[in-house]
Amino acid sequence: MKKYKPTSPGRRDGSVIEYRKKLTTTQSNPLKSLTKGKRSTGGRNSDGRITTHYRGGGNKRTYRLVDFKYDKKDVPATVETIEYDPNRTGFVALICYADGERRYIIATEDMKKGDQIIVSETAKIQSGNRLPLAAIPVGTTVYNVEINPGAGSRIARSAGSSVEVVAQDAKYTSLKMPSSEIRKVMNTAWASIGVVSNDENRLVSIGKAGRARHMGLRPKTRGAAKNAVDHPHGGGEGKSPRGHRRQRTKQGRPTGKGQKTRSPKKYSNKLIISRRKPGRIMGGKR
Repeated sequence: MKKYKPTSPGRRDGSVIEYRKKLTTTQSNPLKSLTKGKRSTGGRNSDGRITTHYRGGGNKRTYRLVDFKYDKKDVPATVETIEYDPNRTGFVALICYADGERRYIIATEDMKKGDQIIVSETAKIQSGNRLPLAAIPVGTTVYNVEINPGAGSRIARSAGSSVEVVAQDAKYTSLKMPSSEIRKVMNTAWASIGVVSNDENRLVSIGKAGRARHMGLRPKTRGAAKNAVDHPHGGGEGKSPRGHRRQRTKQGRPTGKGQKTRSPKKYSNKLIISRRKPGRIMGGKR
């Protein structure tokens, strides 16, 4: 991490990641054949209505076509570069397979140029390799985990995240999530060995409002400061209490404070062995 000198109020608390020490190429020079344009939605859906508030503006981003399916099996690949991706918190690696095909994948914390990786049922248990969950021993740390076999990675894809294999039972593998939840996944699903790169991302302090605007984040207004028509916490004279027991979102659904928001009839509830523990682990009050 690099902390700025307090030469101005905006610089005083700001910090950035030292990309030069971690990347092997410039941030603005991705492989053109593996990129495409990406329009910013501004938080709006296909009808033009805002569904996610406080988003808009920001710098343009070129989208990198990252491989989450890993459907080229039993072909060794070499890591050519470690690159920055503006669309995700972790870094991406450009790999070249033995047959000459190149793809982007999410890089592990210790991945470097020249490393060899492979996607195979008989691969070694080493960082970057990808295997079925049934072939991964208990206690191993994995990322890029599939929920449905063959559907592509869904779990543990952000910076510094990982999942621990805690048990193997019949046709299921038990995984401990970053949230502390323990759940079962079919052991025919695939996962990559290691931890997602750029763990320092969680330590970054934006420092000033202008930097947040460059990221596409707009100013947030407290619900209690709004009118009653605009938010369940709004209205009243002065600083009024919210008037109901549960903290709510703009749409009226419960949120925060450790409240359970998961549907009691969700189909995958039966696969959860232990529910997540809200509070300090989930980034609550410290």
